[in-house]
Amino acid sequence: MYSLAQLNLLFNYLGAQKKNKKTPFMDFNNPDEVPYVTIQLPVFNELYVMERLLENIARIDYPKNKLEIQVLDDSTDETVKTTFDQIEGLKTQGLDIVHICRSNREGFKAGALKEGLKIAKGEFIAIFDADFLPKEDWLKRTIPHFVNRNVGVVQTRWGHINRDYSTLTKIQAFALDAHFTLEQVGRNSKGHFINFNGTAGIWRKQCILDAGNWEGDTLTEDLDLSYRAQLKNWKFKYLEDVETPAELPVVISAARSQQFRWNKGGAENFRKMMWKVLKSKNISKKTKLHGIMHLLNSTMFLNVLIVGVLSIPMLYIKNEYAHLKPYFYIMSFFVISTIIFFICYWFMYKRTYGSGLKNFAQYIVLFFTFFSIAMGFSLHNSIAVLEGHVGKRSEFVRTPKFNISTLKDSWKGNKYLKNNISINVIFEGLLMLYFAFGMYSAFVVGDQGGDFGLFPFHLMLFLGFGYVFFKSLTSKV
Repeated sequence: MYSLAQLNLLFNYLGAQKKNKKTPFMDFNNPDEVPYVTIQLPVFNELYVMERLLENIARIDYPKNKLEIQVLDDSTDETVKTTFDQIEGLKTQGLDIVHICRSNREGFKAGALKEGLKIAKGEFIAIFDADFLPKEDWLKRTIPHFVNRNVGVVQTRWGHINRDYSTLTKIQAFALDAHFTLEQVGRNSKGHFINFNGTAGIWRKQCILDAGNWEGDTLTEDLDLSYRAQLKNWKFKYLEDVETPAELPVVISAARSQQFRWNKGGAENFRKMMWKVLKSKNISKKTKLHGIMHLLNSTMFLNVLIVGVLSIPMLYIKNEYAHLKPYFYIMSFFVISTIIFFICYWFMYKRTYGSGLKNFAQYIVLFFTFFSIAMGFSLHNSIAVLEGHVGKRSEFVRTPKFNISTLKDSWKGNKYLKNNISINVIFEGLLMLYFAFGMYSAFVVGDQGGDFGLFPFHLMLFLGFGYVFFKSLTSKV
């Protein structure tokens, strides 16, 4: 079902590429036409990227008398002082920039955004995380789309300044590119629900308030507010052609914390939003179906883990009971889901790298590398999903930033990285051995010299869990 939904999004995406995309005209030289904008920068202990962030935001090309910058600083370390000093310097350049510090982190990021919104001057609220570097013309390319009074959010595509840093960053970029092309365009082009991605987007303030404001009861407050706003009939506009560069996590512990938050938050939002979506009388059945599949995205990891673990006993059952073999042959039909993913992701990959035989060969390698490592994360992410579905609460653990583009390998001294190794890593090592046994089993089952039908699957699982296990051990973070 999930792969068929992705295939439908691919058709939507290809259809959307043929449409003429024009940015509505707005005269930025006419003071009466230029709306007031507040840029919110929610930050927490961002020693390595704070200076870069503020320098970049200060270069945004927009009338200064119509622009406010809020630094929503929940930091508990020395960055509070250095950020304050930098802000004071920027004020001398004529920027309207304020430093807002809370005495507690209640509601985490959602709480900080809500606190800033109380005093925000802007009619529109742009939000950027600490590792995002919007280009100077970002506001002039997004604000005009709000001439449609029904548009509540404009979301832009994430770029990756360190895409080729390592295998880990390459596969993260690969997954995010699929989301920001195939999924966001595919859904948005047909009026299905999409999500504000937490950053690199801009809200109409009235939309936030009408939808019930920010809430901190899930780990993905952006997805939560997005669905509440769209259920209130606000329209979202996704701009694939406006790229906002950002930095990908370069160590596996940072990627793990980000994956945990996203996947648990997705499950929490499924729990919170499922019935609201299904009962809504304002949206079509197809939009409801895509909405439910969207909210269940993270649950795919749980399915992958279950299928993987049960595949080895299944191999023995298949070869022990000959009368069941026709059933297993029929079930092999579902391998078509992998073929669908392969096709969908190729169209996404072509958009970034182009077609041609060389790029296709590189794509094949990257696709199976991505699939293997994604399966290697399945235990970690399944735990997150289960916690989300059962309603277990946990703190918002932010992803450490590194400023890796200018400080090569400086992550090894990053003060925010922890040296403890999760017990989950041990189980990932055991699963690596388990799937090694699965590969061995291919040679010994049956009377016809083995059964190698599941060997590629077990090899990918072995390599995926092995990668996650050894990377988690060797980086010691």
